[in-house]
Amino acid sequence: MQHLEKFAALGLSQSTLDALEKKGFKEPTAIQAACIPLLLKEQCDVVGQAQTGTGKTAAFGLPILEIVDVRKKYVQAIILSPTRELAVQVAAEIESMRGDQDLQIIPVYGGASMDLQMRRLRKGVQVVVGTPGRVLDHIRRKTLDLSHVQFAVLDEADEMLNMGFIEDIETILSEIPDEKRMLLFSATMPKPILTLAKRFMKNYSLVQIEREEDNTKLTDQHYYQIRESEKIDLLCRLIDIAPDFYGLVFCRTKMQSDEVSRMLIDRGYNAEAIHGDLAQKQRELILHKLREKRISILVATDVAARGIDVQDLTHVINYTIPQNPETYVHRIGRTGRAGKTGSAITFVTPSEERRFTYIKRAVGFDITRENIPDAQTIIAIKRERILDSITSELDTIHQKAYEDMASDLLDLKDAQQIVATLLEKHYGNQLSVKEYRNIGDNRDSGRNNRRDDHFDRDRDRGRDRDRGGDRGRSNDRYAKRDNWNRRGSTEDDTRLFIARGFNHGMTKRVLVDFIKEHTQVSDAELNDVQVMQDFSFVTARTDAAKLILSTFSDMESDGKPVITRARPDNPNGKHLANHSSRGERRPSEGSRPPRYSDSAFKEEEPRRKYRSDSFKSKRPKKNRY
Repeated sequence: MQHLEKFAALGLSQSTLDALEKKGFKEPTAIQAACIPLLLKEQCDVVGQAQTGTGKTAAFGLPILEIVDVRKKYVQAIILSPTRELAVQVAAEIESMRGDQDLQIIPVYGGASMDLQMRRLRKGVQVVVGTPGRVLDHIRRKTLDLSHVQFAVLDEADEMLNMGFIEDIETILSEIPDEKRMLLFSATMPKPILTLAKRFMKNYSLVQIEREEDNTKLTDQHYYQIRESEKIDLLCRLIDIAPDFYGLVFCRTKMQSDEVSRMLIDRGYNAEAIHGDLAQKQRELILHKLREKRISILVATDVAARGIDVQDLTHVINYTIPQNPETYVHRIGRTGRAGKTGSAITFVTPSEERRFTYIKRAVGFDITRENIPDAQTIIAIKRERILDSITSELDTIHQKAYEDMASDLLDLKDAQQIVATLLEKHYGNQLSVKEYRNIGDNRDSGRNNRRDDHFDRDRDRGRDRDRGGDRGRSNDRYAKRDNWNRRGSTEDDTRLFIARGFNHGMTKRVLVDFIKEHTQVSDAELNDVQVMQDFSFVTARTDAAKLILSTFSDMESDGKPVITRARPDNPNGKHLANHSSRGERRPSEGSRPPRYSDSAFKEEEPRRKYRSDSFKSKRPKKNRY
């Protein structure tokens, strides 16, 4: 425990220190050392100016663990975050530091089940982490009582200001008692932030932490815009053009990391996957192979990558976009160490542009967009590398037996023909353009092109909707439906079973959006949606189906994954329970989902005039249509 003496000096209890030791904490960061005593000992409010990646979550999370009384089943701490991803991350981080305390913490944010959040709040929680909009929604519904809050945190306050949450924040803070401790974190200090602090905080202390010198200055940071189905091809291209690729590839889920590593191995790369399902002995063996460079590519999840310390990594690839800015900083910090340069590359799908823009603003790094290298460029680079390798070997001393063989061959055949034969034998198809299919902005004509056109229009329509416009929406809807009618289902498609139906508030549109929100697949990759009372079915293209299954592998319902492959002998649920096969029913008015344009299925749904952002669980009314 000696190495935690600095944490103990801040006023933390033994149970909290034990939890920190299990997490591998060694000593507090600058922001933690400055804020924790102010909040615990001096009991004053704090305005902190610090960049992402400085340990802010523990700076306010640890005092919360000390202040909250777990015996009282009402909300005692409220934390506001600008995005749902950050809210989930903060809640998980605080929960990981609670040790053996029976602390109940819940993230609340838009897009998740309101009904589920309400049930958890009724059971009693001590800490709520949420986005301003959803927190305010709960307050108005009287499902969230802040009258007993002792600790309030505004995390990334300048981002919430940029996103237009200032009025919501003021309304929320007005519901909190004056006798509270409050902490406001912001990377910058614009005037509205200081005005907010003066209005709601008393005698606050200003803590400003300069960004520490880090390895990010030695890391070139780039990103590529790429479709989900083309990521593996882009990854292979980046590996091929790198002189000596030696890096980490980050994926969102355990199943996805397994899938990516398998695809790399199938294509001849030295890769392994590491995640939480592996035994400690297996993890150590894989890391030993990586350190000895017997494998050059390690595919990992964020959780599995914690504690990995491998020197001389040339690349960090964000195969899936980080959940928040702090995760981005942690990921890229694994390359560019010890004075050596490194590359950090992020794959961004069109639907993730806004979130990645937020990450870029939050971290404050120069992240440049790159064009996808075409096949000719890759072949040219590999050709030069082969020539350099052979040239460097010409000055070495060869065995006399091979020199005699070379002399014999030159007597029999033309020198150019001999060299060409040996090169082809040794390097195979490495210089064949056919090994690289067209991706990015250079695609083949035909069905793939039609699919990509629809994907782009879907992306552009989303941008128009964000701007308040409706340009081209109607034509796009019918174009997509016509495309589905032309294509239909093929043997390459995968039928999926979803353990959600009308009883959970699902309709065709809500189901498609539910899948898209978690996986970033497009409407054009989903087809033949069937929603029944307790379950549903959808057909997905093979690459999209793999992503959906891997993403939902950790999301369980009654101990089983929410989405699985449908049984081949029963792809539409005909032989399941009778009560679930009566056809589609209209959900009750209280659970009416929002109206969306129909772009993912063959039949137009009836026009609805109700709105709700929750998936209600009560029994639906009979279908009047």
